[in-house]
Amino acid sequence: MGTYVIRRLLLSIPLVFGITIVIFFLAHHLPGGPLAMYLNTASVTPEQLQHLTVQLGLDKPVYVQYVEWLGKAVRGDFGNSFGDGRPVLAVIGDRIPATLELMGFSFALSVALAFAFGILSALRRDSLFDYVVTVLSYAGMSMPIFWLGILVIMLFGAQLHWLPTAGMATAGQPFSIVDNLRHLILPMFVLAAFTLAQESRYVRASMLEVIGQDYIRTARAKGLSEGEVVLKHALRNALIPVVTVLTLDAAYLLSGALVTETVFAWPGMGRLFYDSLREGNYPVVVGIAVLVSILVILLNILADVLYAVLDPRIKYN
Repeated sequence: MGTYVIRRLLLSIPLVFGITIVIFFLAHHLPGGPLAMYLNTASVTPEQLQHLTVQLGLDKPVYVQYVEWLGKAVRGDFGNSFGDGRPVLAVIGDRIPATLELMGFSFALSVALAFAFGILSALRRDSLFDYVVTVLSYAGMSMPIFWLGILVIMLFGAQLHWLPTAGMATAGQPFSIVDNLRHLILPMFVLAAFTLAQESRYVRASMLEVIGQDYIRTARAKGLSEGEVVLKHALRNALIPVVTVLTLDAAYLLSGALVTETVFAWPGMGRLFYDSLREGNYPVVVGIAVLVSILVILLNILADVLYAVLDPRIKYN
């Protein structure tokens, strides 16, 4: 197993290298250029823009800039933000807690409801409950995040005025956990919707496959209660394919958070990525894109490892 993990990590290095090339060159061709945030500022003269271009090294060919950036990036230096001059990793680090809060609650919500709906749908196959869950699952998987976000903002914010629709705290008021949780409800629901729909289908399919096995019928024949049969025998074996899907869904949540945070003005990495794109702040854009790509690759490796750990029949040579 250790050899397999090391080999996968080594094979990921060329992939990360290729990703950095694509991201770096795309970021340098953003609309307005790398200094877009200064172009509409009347107080910045053409001479000052030229000075900034030279000072930031933007007058050099793009491939030269990439080589210089890569040499610093391997040492953990992703450059400085064009906005406030702070190191890119420090700017991103300030937004990570908000993103982790949103992702953590969304993941917990989706997993808890997916197992509940998936297990009940499998046990009540072809019932009204099963049909309702199936329809809602397909609706959740087919609806884009940004569109669902707009719908819940219009309904619960603009129409009913039940919940706040922007930020993670009410402006001008002292921070409180209750206020923070009220701001969290809508983006958490939107981000969890797709993974909840997908995971519930996987749980249902896995449970249906398991409860039809001979050892489940044997357990029932021995007089075990339905709860013991489901939780101690069926669910344990049904978890094997589902856990790997959950790991991959964590990677989806990471990318989905970028859209959700933009729609709800949640001050995490997603909102920072959007603002940096709009302003042409390419060091931050590249930094976020590279870090997210690396995390997605690591989560994919983790999914393979977990599958082998949970299922002794799987061996990586």
